[in-house]
Amino acid sequence: MILTITLVLSFLVAINFLLLVFSCNKTTKRVVTEEKTVIKPIKPAKQLATSQLAPTGS
Repeated sequence: MILTITLVLSFLVAINFLLLVFSCNKTTKRVVTEEKTVIKPIKPAKQLATSQLAPTGS
């Protein structure tokens, strides 16, 4: 009984490893030669005067 369980589990583990090896997506490493642009940080805006604030309705 224990021998049967051990053999079945070993067989399933072996099949699992075979599936893992053959189902992996093969990717190739590509060299990206595009120049990356640097985004300048946005300066925080000055606080608006109270007359320029939009009404909130409350």
